[in-house]
Amino acid sequence: MKFTDGYWLTREGVKLSYATEVGDAVVADGRFTLYAPVRHVERRGHTLNSALVTVECSSPAEGVISVRSTHHAGAVERGPEFALLPDPAYSPGKVNRDGSVLELSSGSLALRVDTEGPWRLDFVADGKVLTSAEKRGTGFAVTDDGRHHALGQLSLGIGELVYGLGERFTPFTKNGQTVDIWQADGGTASEQAYKNIPFYLTNRGYGVFVRHPGKVSYEIASESVGQVQFSVADQSIEYLVIHGPTPKEILDRFTALTGRPALPPAWSFGLWLSTSFTTDYDEATVNRFVSGMAEREIPLSVFHFDCFWMKEYQWCDFTWDPDVFPDPEGMLRRLKDDRGLRICVWINPYIGQKSPLFAEAKALGHLVRKANGDVWQWDLWQAGMGLVDFTSPAARTWYQDKLRTLLGQGVDCFKTDFGERIPTDVVWHDGSDPQRMHNYYTQLYNEAVFEVLTEARGEGEAVLFARSATAGGQQFPVHWGGDCESTFTAMAESLRGGLSLGLSGFGFWSHDIGGFEGTPTPEVFKRWVQFGLLSSHSRLHGSNSYRVPWDYDEEAVTVTRDFTRLKHRLMPYLFEAGVRARQHGTPVMRAMVLEFPHDPATHTLDRQYMLGGDLLVAPVLSAGGEVEYYVPAGTWTHLLSGEQIQGPGWRRDHFGFDSLPLLARPGSVIPLGDAERAAEGVEYDWADGVTLRVHAPADGVETVTALPAPDGSTAVTFRTRRDGDAVTVTAEAARGAALGPWQVQLAGPDGYAAPVAAGAGTASLTVRTAG
Repeated sequence: MKFTDGYWLTREGVKLSYATEVGDAVVADGRFTLYAPVRHVERRGHTLNSALVTVECSSPAEGVISVRSTHHAGAVERGPEFALLPDPAYSPGKVNRDGSVLELSSGSLALRVDTEGPWRLDFVADGKVLTSAEKRGTGFAVTDDGRHHALGQLSLGIGELVYGLGERFTPFTKNGQTVDIWQADGGTASEQAYKNIPFYLTNRGYGVFVRHPGKVSYEIASESVGQVQFSVADQSIEYLVIHGPTPKEILDRFTALTGRPALPPAWSFGLWLSTSFTTDYDEATVNRFVSGMAEREIPLSVFHFDCFWMKEYQWCDFTWDPDVFPDPEGMLRRLKDDRGLRICVWINPYIGQKSPLFAEAKALGHLVRKANGDVWQWDLWQAGMGLVDFTSPAARTWYQDKLRTLLGQGVDCFKTDFGERIPTDVVWHDGSDPQRMHNYYTQLYNEAVFEVLTEARGEGEAVLFARSATAGGQQFPVHWGGDCESTFTAMAESLRGGLSLGLSGFGFWSHDIGGFEGTPTPEVFKRWVQFGLLSSHSRLHGSNSYRVPWDYDEEAVTVTRDFTRLKHRLMPYLFEAGVRARQHGTPVMRAMVLEFPHDPATHTLDRQYMLGGDLLVAPVLSAGGEVEYYVPAGTWTHLLSGEQIQGPGWRRDHFGFDSLPLLARPGSVIPLGDAERAAEGVEYDWADGVTLRVHAPADGVETVTALPAPDGSTAVTFRTRRDGDAVTVTAEAARGAALGPWQVQLAGPDGYAAPVAAGAGTASLTVRTAG
């Protein structure tokens, strides 16, 4: 929200007050509290008839400093709040005083304030000021309508770029934008977002998390071009400055505080096929789709039933439409036993009035109510629908029991749609503030569903396909990009959103292959298939048209088959990237700046990404196959052709539908699973028959490659080292495990050399380079 009118003036109807100096400072228990008047105090009389801002400074974790500024502290504290996960081994920060300067330090980060100078908070790391709350950096605004806004401002340096704030489809770097953290069902072509996260990071070594679940309004180098301003309609605001210095380290610390993602099951990384949304389908349609994929030798992992598995007007009643699916248990059993598929079904947190469950939920008090006691209802989406009140433990259990019935029928996971259009003119069971609950509702919704999946299927087997999220929602993967059009433009929008979400702490992300609204051209479909199968998770889904590849052309069938098999071969590499997401919050799909923070050319790139740490992907976003992409320094190898490319520099190339820029990083070792096993499915022994592709190794450098087991543990560790023209690879299986056959394949100027095989039990292999 903008409060000023240019540099000199305040907007009409706004009264602004800023902390001017430190009136008093109290130090205790590794923290300090500053009492800041909003006017310069020259004599005692100046302390009268004027406000005082209370600024509490503390450290909840190493490398993290919290600042909470409060005007009036007497308000009743009504939730919800973003919980911070404590590290029991962490001791509070240290406070030092040097003359008039107070310093709160935590690991490599410190907050300094001169208690005798003008108001200024400096956040310092490695002897340099990262950012500062300057003379307008701490304060509040009161508007003529009686609303009170707490605000903070942090400075931006020259060339400093801002990223994150959730899954945003606007320009990738947020400088110059106004961003409101407010959940909305706005598709992928607007400034609205399904996943609003009040966290940003910059290319200068730090991130900032505004710990407020309600609407946070950001002015990012917009109202004041040298500042990021954030404000909330509240009496206080808290923000946490998180030091890296690298973007990966920032995300590591941020997700340690707000929650790390669970590791999705291996089968979820395979190809998902949907009925699509409003298309006609029954069991015969489903069987035709599944049989068509099998006949065309396209391996399929999950079949998804979208909304109309239930009867129209009755979403959600959690009951299969008997006119279309008269034998749901038998159908699911056949799909699972005969086809080896997992099953996903669509749900949402709304109960339509025609659903038999509406009267039940109303009588039990499980639906959100208005202040007069009436159930809150509207006709948008489902006629007369009510909203399940997940702040009520009884309502949560009631909803979960409906899901338990479906799990008993053979359902394996749920697409948790919606959760954004949450009313604010309501009363919650636990007394939560409706403004705060608007964004936070999705956390309760997805958590409730993920909890019952974990209970029924076991840890490591739970997975969602979720659309909405707030901070902490990364704990319940996977999230997908929502409703996009079926165009190249929408494909680029989706990628921007996914990269932005990855820089907001989310490790796993997907999107509708082919787009959702409309019907893609064959060219769009084939290019989106490539992009989709080089994403963390991959789903074919549309709105009013099917997404089976033979509906487009025969080449689409080939592209879908080849790239599905490629993803299956990459499973030992991709799943290990998933393990890293679980352990450190590093996303599987990574913006280039995340891997190459010291290369300024990567800082604005949003049409390419790193898949894991070692594969560069540049989706083709044109019908003719032309693509522009940037290659960082070193010798990169095209994984599909073996061609070597020298960076740094921009390239403009043309690719047929059988290829795209997919480049292996210099020095990388990419494990590819056995081709025959990968042709059958995503779940196989990834280490048995694995091929290690070695790319431009540096002399004297050892590269460690961990091959994961399906539970996320390490099955085999390979160590690759080059000495002169000899490349030696050693293998070590996990304790008690047998070492199967494996092989090494070197990349060179003439492409990949023939692989050199090692038999079962072979612990070391040396291969000679061509140079």
